[in-house]
Amino acid sequence: MTTSQHVAQYSTRLAGVLLHISSLPSQHHVGDLGENAYRFVDVLQQMHVKVWQTLPINMPHADNSPYQCLSAHAGNPDFISLEALISASLLSGDDVKGATSKNILMSRAYQNFALISPQTGPINIHSFDAFCHTEHYWLQDFALFLALRHQFDHTCWFDWPIEYKHRDAATIEFALKTLQEEITVIQFTQYVFFSQWQALKSYANAKDVQLFGDIPIFVAYDSAEVWAKPQLFKLDCDKKMTVVAGVPPDYFSATGQRWGNPHYNWQAMQEDGFAWWIHRMKTQSTLFDMVRIDHFRGLEAAWEIPMSAATAIHGEWVEAPGNALLSAIKEVLPNVILIAEDLGIITDKVTALREAFAMPGMKILQFAFSGQEDNPYLPHNITKNSVVYTGTHDNNTTLGWFLALDDKERLHLNNYLKAVYGDAHNVNMPQDLMDIALASEAYITIIPMQDLLGLDANHRMNVPGTVSGNWHWRFDWEQLQTSHFEWLSNTITQHNRH
Repeated sequence: MTTSQHVAQYSTRLAGVLLHISSLPSQHHVGDLGENAYRFVDVLQQMHVKVWQTLPINMPHADNSPYQCLSAHAGNPDFISLEALISASLLSGDDVKGATSKNILMSRAYQNFALISPQTGPINIHSFDAFCHTEHYWLQDFALFLALRHQFDHTCWFDWPIEYKHRDAATIEFALKTLQEEITVIQFTQYVFFSQWQALKSYANAKDVQLFGDIPIFVAYDSAEVWAKPQLFKLDCDKKMTVVAGVPPDYFSATGQRWGNPHYNWQAMQEDGFAWWIHRMKTQSTLFDMVRIDHFRGLEAAWEIPMSAATAIHGEWVEAPGNALLSAIKEVLPNVILIAEDLGIITDKVTALREAFAMPGMKILQFAFSGQEDNPYLPHNITKNSVVYTGTHDNNTTLGWFLALDDKERLHLNNYLKAVYGDAHNVNMPQDLMDIALASEAYITIIPMQDLLGLDANHRMNVPGTVSGNWHWRFDWEQLQTSHFEWLSNTITQHNRH
C-alpha cells in the first residue's frame, strides 16, 4: 500500500481529544471505565469529535507511569469500575466503602463470581473461560509473575530467590499449584478489565468515536515479559541488563534520557517470526481502533546506553529490523492502523521506514516556531498523512507553553499569527493554536483536554526527565463549560473535520 492510497482511506478529516483514563472525573483515586467514561464519549459525540486518544492502559509500577509497566498486555486494574461490579452483584456498596485496596475488592468479587457462576450477562463463566484460553500466551505467565511479586514484597524478579528468578521448572510447577487461588483472581481481574474495556469501546464505536491507543516501544525490566521470556532481551548469563534504552540529548534534556528499559534481542525475535510482537499487537488491536507506537524511530535504530553509564550521553545507535517486524505484523494483522511517534532525532532511514508502511507521523505545533522556514512542524509544512497536536502528554499545556516563550519564539509566533489572522488579531491562547491545528492538512488533529479547557502549566500531565509529581492530573466536569462545547464544535465544523 502506498502512502497516497493510505491517505485516501482517511479522506474524512477527523478531530480528537487526548485524555488518559486516569484523568477522568471519579469518586475514587483515579478515573475509571465507569459512568464518567461513557459520559465523556457522549460529550465527544456532541462536539463532533471522532477520536479519543489515551496513554498506555497497562498496569504501571508504583510511580504510575503508563510507559513503565508490569506487562505489555495486562490492563491497569485501577481502571476497573467498581460501580459496574456492584451492578453485576459481584460487590456491594459496603464492600467498596470498607475496602483498603483494589486487590481485596477483586478477590471478593471473584469469590462472589465463583459462588454465583453466572451463565449470562456481561461477566459470565463461559466468557471468563474463553478469555483465559484466548489470552493464554501472556495471561498465565503474568498472573504467576504478579502472584510471586506479591509474595516477595513487590521486589523486582531479579531479586527473587534464584530458583524463581531463573524459572526452575519444578519450582514453577510448585508455584502454579500453591498459588492457584491468587493466580485465578489475577486472571479474573484481567478478564473484568478487558470486558469493561470492550463494553466501552463498543459504546464509543456506536457513537462514531474511535479509540486511539498508545504503546511504549520498550517494556520495563521488572515485567512479566522479561521474567518469562528473557531470551528475547539483551541480558547477560545472570539476566542482568548489559545495555539500557533511552535517547541522546534533545529538546527535553541536555543529558538525554536514560529510561533504563532492556533492549530487544532482535535476532531471537526474528527467529520465531516476531511472535512476541505479533501477540502484543493482537492485544492492542482488540482494545483500540488505531495505535500509536511510541518512539517509533527505535524500530529503525535505538539508542543503546551502557548499563554502567549514569546518563544517556555516551550511548550509540544500534540498528533494528523494523522493516521485517512491520512486515510480519501487517501480514498477520493487515487492517491494523498504526501511527508513528516520530519525534526527536529523525533520520532519512526512519522516515523511509514509516513511509514504506504508510504510517502517519506526528506534528507538534509547540515545536513549530523556532524561526526556520523549513521547520517540519510549521502548519504550512504539515502533510495529510500526519496526526497534528498542539502538544502531547510530555509537553506543557499550550497556555503554559505560551506564557513561558522567550522573546524570539514569541516574535516568530506573533508573526505567524498575523499572517494567518491579520495584523489586528489579538492573540488568544490556547484557542489560536487549536484553531491552526484543526485547520491543518493533517488527517487527524488531537487536542489535549487541558488545552480545550484553557488550563495553564499547573495542569500538565508529565515533565520528561523527572520521577515524581507526574501522571496525577484529573479534570472536573465543572471545568467543561458551554463555551468549550460550542467553540470546539463550531471550529471542527468550520474546518470540515466531521
